[in-house]
Amino acid sequence: QVAEPRGKPPANGMHPVIYLLDGNAVFGAYYDATRLQQDLAGSAIVVAVGYPTDLPFDFLRRSYEFSPPEPPGKPLPRVNGYPPPLGGEQALLAFLEHTLMPEIARRYPVDPRRQILVGHSFGGMYALNVLYTRPDLFTQIVSISPSLWWQDHYLLDRESAFVRQAQAGKHDLRRSRLLLMAGGAESPQTVHEARSLARRLDQSLAPRGLATVYVELPEETHMSVPVASATHVLRHVLTARQQ
Repeated sequence: QVAEPRGKPPANGMHPVIYLLDGNAVFGAYYDATRLQQDLAGSAIVVAVGYPTDLPFDFLRRSYEFSPPEPPGKPLPRVNGYPPPLGGEQALLAFLEHTLMPEIARRYPVDPRRQILVGHSFGGMYALNVLYTRPDLFTQIVSISPSLWWQDHYLLDRESAFVRQAQAGKHDLRRSRLLLMAGGAESPQTVHEARSLARRLDQSLAPRGLATVYVELPEETHMSVPVASATHVLRHVLTARQQ
C-alpha cells in the first residue's frame, strides 16, 4: 500500500518517502496521521512493506525476513516449529533496494536525502541492521522497541563493526539520523537496552555526524507503541534539517 502525497512537494520539488516495516499493522496509523496533519506530512509518501494477509502480522514471513542466518554449527533448538525458518535479511534488503525503492522513484519525484525506514520490535532490529550494514541506503532510521536480545544480542558485533568503520571514515554519516523509541510500560530490558544503545551511538558517532535521539513514551506497551508513536515519528523525520 502507498499513501500518496496530499500536498505540494517541498521547495525542491521532491517528496520524502517513509517505508514502514510490518506495514499491515501500522499503515493505518500513519495514513490517518498524515491525512489529519497535512501541514506537517502532506508532502510525504508513506509506503507499507507488508504481506498478502488480513492479519496485522505474518509471523512466519517477518521472522524470516527480519532475521540473520542462524549461527554456523549452532542451529537453534525448535519446539513445535518455533522459531520458524530464519535468515532472510539479505533477501529483504535486495527487495527494498532493487525493487521497491526504484518503483517508488519511478512513480514519484522522491528526495534521495529523505529516505526513511521505520521498524518495530523485530522490524526495529532489522532497521538497525540496515543502518549498521548499509548506512547509505536510508538517511533516517526509526527503530521502535528493537529486539536487541535476539540470538544472544547478535547485533552487538555489527554495531561494533559499524562504529569502527565510521570512526575510520568509511561511512559518511553527516546526513544520517537515528530515532530510537520505547514504551514506558514495556519490559525493563527493552527500555534499558534501547536507551543504552542510544547513549553508546551518540557518544561514539555524534562526532562523525550521526544524530541519535532516544524517546520514551510513558504508559505505552510493546504492542501500543508502534501506533501511538506515529505522529512523533512523522514530526521527527519530516522536520529534520537537511544538509
